[in-house]
Amino acid sequence: MPGLLINIDVPDLAAGEQFYTAALDLSVGRRFVGGDIVELLGSAAPIYLIRKSAGSTIGPAGDDLRRYDRHWTPVHADFIVDDLDRAIARAIRAGAVQEGETLTLPYGRQAMFADPFGNGFCLIAFNAKGYDAIAT
Repeated sequence: MPGLLINIDVPDLAAGEQFYTAALDLSVGRRFVGGDIVELLGSAAPIYLIRKSAGSTIGPAGDDLRRYDRHWTPVHADFIVDDLDRAIARAIRAGAVQEGETLTLPYGRQAMFADPFGNGFCLIAFNAKGYDAIAT
């Protein structure tokens, strides 16, 4: 089975570290590459915040540029929490913006957010059935 690491680009590493440790109760692990990467621990997979300037090129082709206003991406992180209401309050206090209402779904409750850097993420509190409630 392959391992999993989550990388999140941020324009300001200190602000990213402050947000993710405050919003999700993660802790700082190691620092890398002259201070341009910080490892965050406390999730099922380690998260690496990577300092990348706004306007820097994305990928070897360089046909797109990083931007940190709210943007859409087909990949985002879902963080599983025990107490969704407490997790929502914590994320908002840290600077997240809730997008839409908190949803009650067959598998539990979910809230969608944008971090201060335009990245989307969700908080989910599973009920007893979890995703089995929607599995076929």
